[in-house]
Amino acid sequence: MLLACEDTDDDNHSDARRLLEGPDSLATLDLAYYEVTNVAIAAWKDPHAARRLRDLVSAVAGDGGLIRADPVLLASAAEIAHMHDVSAYDAAYVAAAGAAGVQLVSCDVRDLVSKALARTPAQAASPE
Repeated sequence: MLLACEDTDDDNHSDARRLLEGPDSLATLDLAYYEVTNVAIAAWKDPHAARRLRDLVSAVAGDGGLIRADPVLLASAAEIAHMHDVSAYDAAYVAAAGAAGVQLVSCDVRDLVSKALARTPAQAASPE
């Protein structure tokens, strides 16, 4: 979702921005620093976007929303990855959301949303 906030061409951009700017608290894994930097540098070739995205992760962290990957979370992620045939990386986000008792919001329809492990920004931004 954080990447969609930066990418105006992403179909999830406006809903992701609405969630980011809304009243609800957000949280992410410390792994997000690597994820956003990797996409901005490797895929977009945009070091300025990488800095903006790292600042965004830092803002979420500064609001108390940074979840550290630790042995317990990673053990849970390994179980989720095996059970749902997703990467351990994706499963770590699922495990973190489960540990926090919140719904995971992701733009990864193929691996997470389609398996009911996450909701899209549009689903999360819409009133139930």
